[in-house]
Amino acid sequence: MKSKRNLTRFTYENAAFEGWRLCISRAGTTFTKYFPDKKFGGEKKSLEAAEKALAELKPVLESSPRVEGKLSPVTIKKVEKVLQEAC
Repeated sequence: MKSKRNLTRFTYENAAFEGWRLCISRAGTTFTKYFPDKKFGGEKKSLEAAEKALAELKPVLESSPRVEGKLSPVTIKKVEKVLQEAC
């Protein structure tokens, strides 16, 4: 499978990790979460989990207020909570 916007596929023959990485940046803050194939039961299921998390994150990030051009601490906590619940 090919990588998509904000989702990157990691498949290496000799690496310990195979799966998807969600990485999204807004207002100078980057959020990253890994979705391993082993944990989610395969390549397609880990992609579905990553896409679901991304779909939940985008509205939170797009509608969040900015404080001096940066994301507010409340928004950062909300995003981190969504990413933590994605597992």
